[in-house]
Amino acid sequence: MSISFRAIKVSDKVYWVGAIDWSVRNFHGYRTSSGTTYNAFLVMGEKIALIDTVKKPFYDEMLARISSIIDPAKIDYIISNHAEMDHTGALLQTIRSVKPEKVIASIKGAEALLKHYGPELKIQPVKSGDSLDLGTVHLMFEETRMVHWPDSMVTYMPEDKILFSQDAFGMHLASSERFADQIDSSVLYREAATYFANILMPLVVPISSRLDALTKTGWKFDIIAPDHGPIWRQNVSWIVNNYTQWLQRKPTNKAVIVFGTMWESTELMARAISDGLIEGGVRVSLMSVDKCFRSDVAAEVLDAGALFVGSPTLNNNIFPSVMDVLTYLKGLRPKNLIGAAFGSHGWSGEAPEQIAEVLRSMKVEMPEPPLKITYVPQENELIQCREFGIRMAKKLNNYIESYKNNRG
Repeated sequence: MSISFRAIKVSDKVYWVGAIDWSVRNFHGYRTSSGTTYNAFLVMGEKIALIDTVKKPFYDEMLARISSIIDPAKIDYIISNHAEMDHTGALLQTIRSVKPEKVIASIKGAEALLKHYGPELKIQPVKSGDSLDLGTVHLMFEETRMVHWPDSMVTYMPEDKILFSQDAFGMHLASSERFADQIDSSVLYREAATYFANILMPLVVPISSRLDALTKTGWKFDIIAPDHGPIWRQNVSWIVNNYTQWLQRKPTNKAVIVFGTMWESTELMARAISDGLIEGGVRVSLMSVDKCFRSDVAAEVLDAGALFVGSPTLNNNIFPSVMDVLTYLKGLRPKNLIGAAFGSHGWSGEAPEQIAEVLRSMKVEMPEPPLKITYVPQENELIQCREFGIRMAKKLNNYIESYKNNRG
């Protein structure tokens, strides 16, 4: 065990004892270009609790940070807010080393951990409203099912007004700073939005419900300590307000154009459509699937009002790299979008219709039929693409206005 790692003080009674993963670049198909952290927290009352552990390869780093404060054998309780293995990979090893009095998880968490690690684990399940007395401090539990697994829960320490929020309010960002107010706000927004889009966007209904439930507890948050990324303290309201906006997912005057191309013909169409949208006053993000990763597309879609998808036809089907992005987006279930399909083809040309079918299954409103061009688009056909973009810009503005009117 290295002695070079140190705990970092969060409050008088709480220390960060997690790990920094500088090298991870893929997380469930989500490109983590900035790495991540696995946050664990030591709560120092008359009794001592460890909230969450870390991914298995980082056990020694976590234990070294704990050892810089106390003998790990003095830990009385381990609390698992979330059973996913980036937070519990080191759990079994930690239990064997520390031998805590109790290991605590939600009811669903206890079930999941038993499935993960077998009958050796003895878990005390807790439910919303339960609490743990550490003597000078207390911990309170609230189940947050499907934020973002069925087992998810949060832990609250009223004495310091700290919410240990598991995956909510987090981001994948490895940095030397442990607190969000030490990091540039543009970086925070980019990474928090990308995280929300790729991890939490399909769960807006349960997340909204759980946030309402947390509000009704009367808990006040001076600090939010998530399981990934920096800890929020001076800017708690900033991240909460952004979550409120992302959960609503109101359509905006922005279009994302995603396309694949074999011989640049579909790309020419995409650029001409883009020019028409811009003339119509729409902000455009033009994204080639050969240059942009699927998670980058999801992050752009988070605050968009329109989604355009273009593909050549290969073997009577959508181009595989375009289908990869479509499948990913379908799973994320972005709401309140209009869209369109387009593509160049040789002799069969099924891809645009197939794209339109996928978009309809995602409940994307399709005000125009798919736009198809044979082989290389000529000047008059590029003008058609541009006019297509102009028409869709008007329809996007009408869609936004209708959305506002229907929701007061």
